[in-house]
Amino acid sequence: MIAGVARELRAEAERTNERRVLVLAGDRDRGTDAAYDAIVSLGVDDEAVSLVSTREGFRFEEHRPRSADELLGRTREAVVLDCHERFVPNALGRAVGAVDGGGLLILLTPRLDDWPAVRDRFDDSLAVPPYGVGDVTGRFRERLASTLRTHPGVAVVALGDRPERDALERDGLTGEQAAERDGPSARRAPSAPPGATFPAAAYDACRTADQSRALRAFEALAEPGAAVVVESDRGRGKSSAAGIAAGALALGGADVLVTAPAFRNAAEVFARARELIESETDWERDGIDRDGDADDRDLRTPAGGWVRFLPPAAAAAAAGEADAAVVDEAAALPVRLLEGFLDAPAVAFCTTVHGYEGAGRGFAVRFRERLLDSRFAVRDVRLDEPIRYARNDPVEAWASRALLLDARPAVDDAVADASVDDATYRALDPEELRADETLLGEAFGLLVTAHYRTEPNDLARLLDAPNLVARALVADDRVVAVALLAREGGLDAETRRRMYEGERVRGNMVPDVLTSQLRDEDAAAPRGLRTVRIATHHALRDAGFGSRLLDEVHAEFGGEVAGDGEATHDDGEPVDYFSVGYGATPRLLRFWKRAGYRIGHLSTSRNDASGEHSAIMLRPETAAGRDLLARHAVAFRDRERDGLSDAHRDVDPDVIRGALGACSASVPVDLTETEWRSVVGASVGPGMYDSAPGAFRDLALAALVEGTDLDDRAERLLVRKVLQGRPWQEVADDLGFASTSACMRALGDAYTPLVERYGTDFALAERERFTGE
Repeated sequence: MIAGVARELRAEAERTNERRVLVLAGDRDRGTDAAYDAIVSLGVDDEAVSLVSTREGFRFEEHRPRSADELLGRTREAVVLDCHERFVPNALGRAVGAVDGGGLLILLTPRLDDWPAVRDRFDDSLAVPPYGVGDVTGRFRERLASTLRTHPGVAVVALGDRPERDALERDGLTGEQAAERDGPSARRAPSAPPGATFPAAAYDACRTADQSRALRAFEALAEPGAAVVVESDRGRGKSSAAGIAAGALALGGADVLVTAPAFRNAAEVFARARELIESETDWERDGIDRDGDADDRDLRTPAGGWVRFLPPAAAAAAAGEADAAVVDEAAALPVRLLEGFLDAPAVAFCTTVHGYEGAGRGFAVRFRERLLDSRFAVRDVRLDEPIRYARNDPVEAWASRALLLDARPAVDDAVADASVDDATYRALDPEELRADETLLGEAFGLLVTAHYRTEPNDLARLLDAPNLVARALVADDRVVAVALLAREGGLDAETRRRMYEGERVRGNMVPDVLTSQLRDEDAAAPRGLRTVRIATHHALRDAGFGSRLLDEVHAEFGGEVAGDGEATHDDGEPVDYFSVGYGATPRLLRFWKRAGYRIGHLSTSRNDASGEHSAIMLRPETAAGRDLLARHAVAFRDRERDGLSDAHRDVDPDVIRGALGACSASVPVDLTETEWRSVVGASVGPGMYDSAPGAFRDLALAALVEGTDLDDRAERLLVRKVLQGRPWQEVADDLGFASTSACMRALGDAYTPLVERYGTDFALAERERFTGE
């Protein structure tokens, strides 16, 4: 029976150039055997089938659930996803994306009625200490099972203990015919438009008219000052078009720098670039070893052109050295990092509108204005036509609904008149979210906007993880701001000991950093509440909604409990501090400082994807929280005194200013008379900075921690020269001084008020010798 169902699904899928889903619900071994029989009955080659499972020993291409990203960019006729033992939502998204038009996705699941109560190894990952797997709920699977039972294009077979007892619950057939769909026969092969400068082979490689239009826009990258923005949903061929364009530019001798959150995201770019380069190269004439270029990240052409990959932070730094830069999945990168690509002579940004490769609206909302204000002439292209399957493919619609791939905030008009004072603060109970698709979609859509990468796993965490809580501001029944919060800490002595000795403890980010990296064995004892993400509707930015939401969170979770003087979680557990961890920018450092948070750590290395140094900030609520912050503020202060001329030597001075200004530890100033002579002499007399750099460093650190009346450039000068120890000429150039002499005089001027503020009686008397005051 199952083989017949599979054949009917496959036949309809091929007719309509769509995809279908076959769910085999029940015993795992029976489901595996049935999946084999179904694939054999379809006559699909083993090489065109992928299996995602924790089991091994199959004849198909195998992937582990946690490594399903290997399917990105792949095209398969059938994918079997084993949902037993370790069902990873991310793997479902990857499996769906790998199935070609006319293909079949086969899901092996427990009985759908039983599935929400099943606990597997993915649930173990949600059970972060001190919670156990019994605290994890099954709302995500309950919702997923509901979509499988109701969505078109999904067949469900309830497996019995033997084949004759199998029961067909849904046949998954839609009754659609090929004539009603825009299948491959309806597509007209694109051709090179009049006046095209890319080779005809480039346009021959396009599969849709949309791709051809995008390629024509990419031609502008041959000249400096051009920017191209390509937007599409998943599976529309934007990466392929970018790859064809990169290959064409390289054939013309250009150096094309490509980046993406990870190389796997750009694999299609390089595959298409390589195909075009090889098709247009006369290997024998040019004397090139066809197999000599074994590095998939580094393609070269006989004309001296080059298509090369660098990770985002490195690519942003090197963008000005290339002829053109291509940023794939640009929406998955932070705005601050994207700005580095504006140094490129020409640049293209390819963004996914919906889908977890980069659904954040940071590019569309925040960076877009910056791009339009730049020197670039910007060309926009939108790709709507799917490449590998028909436009109305029901499986795409099912996956978008099941995994909220198209989650988005409320439309702008619905919230445009919202007032921060009139907004209502409310809890987003997971059971309410499960029951209200509009509430879930708007809340999750806002969370997607708050981070450069949000995945299906995050949806499961929101609905099922016991350590997470969500709060929101609602205006006119629309979610306008949302915060996702994680309970952390409160760990027993044995767990803390294991953490200190190197064991990773899931879901306790701040305690883990403070314990394992900063060597504080007691850091995981106090209980914290960390802001994982906070987002305001983009139509209401800078209107105070984020601050209001945080104030409400602090009031709810930080209120004292009568009689015991402790703050509390909504489950009665005490809260000793609030915390946050994020990629540090001057704007965010100011925001969190205004909210009462103080810095405890700034990472020594940059995040490869974000390009930022990660900051951890705390807002204490109890004596235990205050003690935790006090010792880490002192440790941060002492690390930075030396680290600013070492690991943090290249950090943006405005980030350093913001970080030091958010440090709650005072800085002792205890200079010798000799040191004061040098400082006073450099500020108002003939002295020199080089005679006592340590004294200048102590004063600069104290002033930046406690706050100064200096202007921005003077504070940057303290950071760049005194604390980071950069050469005079470099500092003068960076800060816009006319000469090193002018830079030196400015440094002396900056220390004049510092002598007045921190100077001893001896220092003030020394100053009077030169000023008469």
